[in-house]
Amino acid sequence: MELKLTKPLVFFDLETTGVNIGTDRIVEISILKIFPNGTQESKTWLVNPEIEIPAEATAVHGITNEKVVTEPTFKELAHTVNTMIADSDLAGFNSNRFDIPLLAEELLRAGIDFDMNTRKAIDVQVIFHKKEQRTLSAGYKFYCGKDLEDAHSAEADTNATYEILKAQLDKYDDIENSVDALSEYSSHTKRADFAGFILFNDQDQEIFSFGKYKGRTVEEVLKENPGYNAWIQNADFPLYTKKVLREIKERISAPKNTMTDEEKLKALQQKFNLR
Repeated sequence: MELKLTKPLVFFDLETTGVNIGTDRIVEISILKIFPNGTQESKTWLVNPEIEIPAEATAVHGITNEKVVTEPTFKELAHTVNTMIADSDLAGFNSNRFDIPLLAEELLRAGIDFDMNTRKAIDVQVIFHKKEQRTLSAGYKFYCGKDLEDAHSAEADTNATYEILKAQLDKYDDIENSVDALSEYSSHTKRADFAGFILFNDQDQEIFSFGKYKGRTVEEVLKENPGYNAWIQNADFPLYTKKVLREIKERISAPKNTMTDEEKLKALQQKFNLR
């Protein structure tokens, strides 16, 4: 089943120096861009992370320090990557919890104001786990009947993820073929940031998910303890979490809208009992 798209959808995968969103770096990125008319555009880059690649990470993806020493840094690639994904929704395998947050950190670190407010995100792993509880390689075998060659190669994983999503749509009649529906289905807790430090409650209010203010609304906490924002901004939190918190602070600090002329007239009428 082909995807029903109203805007481009970018499948992507990252190979990295580790799994810490705040401190680890990209060593390979592969992008597969699917357009609404079905055409495709793809690109894969090796990336110099500017830090040591641990042996444990190399054991997983096979990328060594020597292999990337002459490759461009992510900062050098950032504008090209951002241009390729700027008009697109995003999809990946475990992308909601890892790839999108880490990509956001790298883009923000490069001075590009990455934001998800105008995008949808589809996590093929979540759909898979809700339906079958398997890994990417097992999922490729289960849904597509193929063995995943070069697993943990960003390009192979990206292409396999795209094929799995199409096969999932063929298999499950109860999953709607639209980005909105797929994004909603592949989400767990509704998050304001990627890392899950700021969530939404049942009233769509931002709340803290950690620490002494866990469960309390961000607005309430920032009004009660303005220094809490400063502490987070200076602590070891992801850049996107800090960005979200700054935006909430700016929103609650903005002056209230003034009354319209009609509201002013109504107020005067009530004041003088005029009808």
